Amino acid sequence: QVHLVESGGGLVQAGGSLSLSCAVSGLAFSSYAMGWFRQAPGKEREFVAGIHWSGGGIATYADSVKGRFTIARDNAKNSVYLQMNSLKAEDTAVYYCAADKYGLGHEIRPAAYEHWGQGTQVTVSQ
Repeated sequence: QVHLVESGGGLVQAGGSLSLSCAVSGLAFSSYAMGWFRQAPGKEREFVAGIHWSGGGIATYADSVKGRFTIARDNAKNSVYLQMNSLKAEDTAVYYCAADKYGLGHEIRPAAYEHWGQGTQVTVSQ
């Protein structure tokens, strides 16, 4: 059974930082591109960042987070991470990690990802 479990969300002031983690089990992790998405109340789920199945610094970011967020993965630990710096109120959302088999890490469509975590809330206060 496949499990993706996010952690690290919470409440932070604008300008602060948070680090999210996603622990994956039940699949061949190194064969999957990994993505982070977010969904704010009343809005559609949107792509935040994605990373190639090999890692290797091959990552894609939404324009809204470029230069502030960094995605990374550790294939030995079956985990993917999202370091979020210079957080803004508009970053407030539930953050999800997702897995895309043989993906290249630049797929922005949620439908392309086969497996999802349950999400973790990130709230940025003014």
